[in-house]
Amino acid sequence: MLPPSVMQALRKSKTLQYGLPMLLLVIGGSFGLREFSQIRYEAVRVQLDPELEKRLKMNKVTLESEYEKMKECTFEDWKNIRGPRPWEDPNLLQGRNPEILKTKTT
Repeated sequence: MLPPSVMQALRKSKTLQYGLPMLLLVIGGSFGLREFSQIRYEAVRVQLDPELEKRLKMNKVTLESEYEKMKECTFEDWKNIRGPRPWEDPNLLQGRNPEILKTKTT
């Protein structure tokens, strides 16, 4: 057992009085938040129907298959059409000449 003078010194210590509870809250809070967030993510997970899961696996799209599709396309007849600005009417501007697009419509 510690002598009474040492116990009084420990009680008056600001590190033990304020620092220790702060460390306990920070470290304990981190573990608590981890547990609560884990519960949240587990609750969000949805079980897929086995038949739907099987169909999704059969129709799986890979990067290589999309690359093969793009390799077969020709881009000689491709035309760049810019999207409408917020103040422009999208129905009027799609596919028009660039000279018409230069004017600001209201």
